[in-house]
Amino acid sequence: MPTFRRMPKRGFSNARFTTRYNIVNVGLLESRFEPGAHVTPQALLKAGLVRHLRYPVKVLGDGTLATKLIVDAAKFSSSAMEKIQAAGGETRIVQ
Repeated sequence: MPTFRRMPKRGFSNARFTTRYNIVNVGLLESRFEPGAHVTPQALLKAGLVRHLRYPVKVLGDGTLATKLIVDAAKFSSSAMEKIQAAGGETRIVQ
């Protein structure tokens, strides 16, 4: 067997430096919150949509939204932002 195949392979991995998010879909927000509610990471934890607040919250656009909500999150996908604003709601980016 050649020497380069016998030697252990070591290298750099970016796994430690990735940003992880708690993912919440827009469709779940409508089913768990009343119209006009203020959705914060703490409210998402209380509603059971996120397990812990160790990671920031990212809202994705899967599902439909017909109720007006004020949503605070670290990140929004473009489709989620459009759906929330089309329903008359407001998006706020928090750290």
